[in-house]
Amino acid sequence: MGSCLFALNAVLPIILMVAIGYFLKKIGFIVGDMAAKMNKLVFRVFLPVMIFLNIYNIEGESGLDAGFVIYAVVAVLAVFIVAIPAVMLITKRPESRGALLQGAFRSYYTLIGIPLAQSLFGDEGGAVASLLLAVGVPLFNVLAVVSLSIFGGAGERVSVKKILLGILKNPLIHGVLIGTSILVIKNILVSQGITFDLYDVAPLAKVLTYLSSLATPLALLVLGAQFEFLAVSALRREIISGTLIRAFIVPFAAIGVAYIFFRDRFDGAQFAALVAMFATPVAVSSVPMAQEMGADVTLAGQLVVWTTVLSAFTVFLISFGLSMLGIFPTV
Repeated sequence: MGSCLFALNAVLPIILMVAIGYFLKKIGFIVGDMAAKMNKLVFRVFLPVMIFLNIYNIEGESGLDAGFVIYAVVAVLAVFIVAIPAVMLITKRPESRGALLQGAFRSYYTLIGIPLAQSLFGDEGGAVASLLLAVGVPLFNVLAVVSLSIFGGAGERVSVKKILLGILKNPLIHGVLIGTSILVIKNILVSQGITFDLYDVAPLAKVLTYLSSLATPLALLVLGAQFEFLAVSALRREIISGTLIRAFIVPFAAIGVAYIFFRDRFDGAQFAALVAMFATPVAVSSVPMAQEMGADVTLAGQLVVWTTVLSAFTVFLISFGLSMLGIFPTV
């Protein structure tokens, strides 16, 4: 029951922020192309800083099982590969295919995932999920660029050069690379007995923290301002299919396979991290990225909203099942 309450507490603020954004649009506070411009600001400034800090704040790397990491990466890649023909069957619109494909594998791991893992298996679960972040963030963002590149808005031919350039130019990838580089430098210096921490430079740390803290709330407000109930009817097939894939098929498949084949190898903390990675809703950052790369931003927003609504139920079912199987403490 505790996991259900946590899931509800995690997703309700998201839904309320989206509702506030929708309300602000209706009363005329967000008009014209304001939402699109704010989305661009989130994508190019706030999200990269947030990703940078998420990676920089990772503490240590001991205790992370290589086999567990390999499974998580392979599972995400498998979802990506299997989803390609699936989205091609679901819709004929290239820009919608890109949004659907991104929604299939890209979870809200950075914000909801880590505290969820901690709720499910205490500090040990949160620690494993935090360490997995160093692999998950780059993987999700690279695959997102690939997804939105192979299904371009104009349906143009796939270009390897275009995909590589998209990865290199993507501000979120820049956040990953800079964060990883400085984290490596920090660990090297610390291992040599040299104290190094960005947070010792108080003005810089505060500015970075301010910018990072703006990413999620502003992205949610913009999502609400761009949300259209009329789109539910027009995109019914894509929304239902994408929501089922992200909220039910992917988490039950990824965690079910892990239980069937690796229940004697993976411990409860690692299963908690898998729940965090695969059972959380579509990442809010998928919306500004979809807009930036010419994908179906309306569908991307709809998938965030509806997978968020259903994710609390999914998390409860999976955590309850794993507790009955003896993986988690009784919930």
